[in-house]
Amino acid sequence: MHSIVLVDDHAIVREGFKRLIEMEPDLEVVAECRNADDAVEAISQRRPDLVALDLSLPDGSGLPLIEHLRSVAIGTRIVVLSMHDGEPYVSEALRRGASGYVTKGAAPEELVAGLRAVMRGEQFLSSDLRQRRAERPNDTLDPVDRLTAREHEVFLLLAAGRAPKQVAAELGIGQKTVYIHRASLMGKLGAGSELDLYRIASERGLLPIRG
Repeated sequence: MHSIVLVDDHAIVREGFKRLIEMEPDLEVVAECRNADDAVEAISQRRPDLVALDLSLPDGSGLPLIEHLRSVAIGTRIVVLSMHDGEPYVSEALRRGASGYVTKGAAPEELVAGLRAVMRGEQFLSSDLRQRRAERPNDTLDPVDRLTAREHEVFLLLAAGRAPKQVAAELGIGQKTVYIHRASLMGKLGAGSELDLYRIASERGLLPIRG
């Protein structure tokens, strides 16, 4: 019997996934969690074979949770179940350690197929994501990954609310150089303001969580 923990803040969604999963004779949902804190506790206690995780949780993005779970529950594999089908979400989830990504718009049988594939040690994407990647292979590279190392440093500091003068001081570079990097990275990210930078970084879970 393979044990699974469901993490989603909507009870109706959890119940639907649970019924679907438990139609399989060798799959069992051993815990249901509505937020990241509950998930960490349940996974620490249960040590499940697999976690089915939504990215939108009441206490923050599921992306940092993926990374945390991979470090504390090494044998547990993670499949993302999300309404977010944008390539940046998919790429970032896989980069952080998820083994599969199934959109909530996919056919129900794809969820079970994804769980089984991941438990076999394979990577799995739902068919809509696979089709889009095949049609637009260049879209699989997250714009953030196109930044140079220095642009990435400037991006994170600006997204965190630092002024260009502060960025220059922290990185030990000239303020004019900061503006050059800022113009370049904003062009690569399609951002029009620091607010856009904050949104892009926040969506990817790149900003520190404030307690």
